[in-house]
Amino acid sequence: MSLDSRRYSFTIGCVALLVSCVFYGCATTGRQLASNEPLVVPTMGTRGVQCCAMAKAVPRQKALATTAVRFVGKSRVEVAGRRYNPDCSGFVRGVYASQRVDLFGGLGELNEGNGVGRIYTHVVEHGRIHYGPTVHPGDLVFFHNTWDFNRDGLPNDPLTHVGVVEKVEPDGTVLFVSSLSKGIERYRMNLQHPDIHRTPDGRVLNHFLRRKRSADVLGTRYLSGQLFAAFGTLTR
Repeated sequence: MSLDSRRYSFTIGCVALLVSCVFYGCATTGRQLASNEPLVVPTMGTRGVQCCAMAKAVPRQKALATTAVRFVGKSRVEVAGRRYNPDCSGFVRGVYASQRVDLFGGLGELNEGNGVGRIYTHVVEHGRIHYGPTVHPGDLVFFHNTWDFNRDGLPNDPLTHVGVVEKVEPDGTVLFVSSLSKGIERYRMNLQHPDIHRTPDGRVLNHFLRRKRSADVLGTRYLSGQLFAAFGTLTR
């Protein structure tokens, strides 16, 4: 088997495991981890790679980024007369719908479970999951553990948040737009310095995506760079 084939097989295996965890987690409220299970869902991809740089965009990718920015400051998204859920998955669905892309395409409407996981599955089937080092405007950016999805008190929740990349700043900081409880806003993430919230001169490198709570267990992480899961680029 060639190196590329082995890499492909490994990637597909990881994706299958990750997606299965997402949908399994929907039905495991109150479950406690066994002693041999990992506490924190690991970030996929290589952190040692210099990331990120802006890739040359096609017109549709530029339009996706422009549309995402247009919704900054709003509480929800409406496209072509359709209102989308006021959450992160509803936001990115609306942005992509502006370019006639249904991120739930082939997966049905969401009655239960994790909408972010469904969007991730759509990218696996119709695009490319990657970790940089180049990022396109309009790319999706996924995160783990931004909230306690399965309500067991542990940071073991894969694919809990998603946003749309706007651009990359000269220092590699990724600007993305997403919807949190306070509405649709711009956020920053720097994968070269994932543990730094703010530099000494006041620049934000990584925004907080998870709220700190007194009951949080040791190992809980909060910053965008720490919670990063993957980028997603649709190729059709």
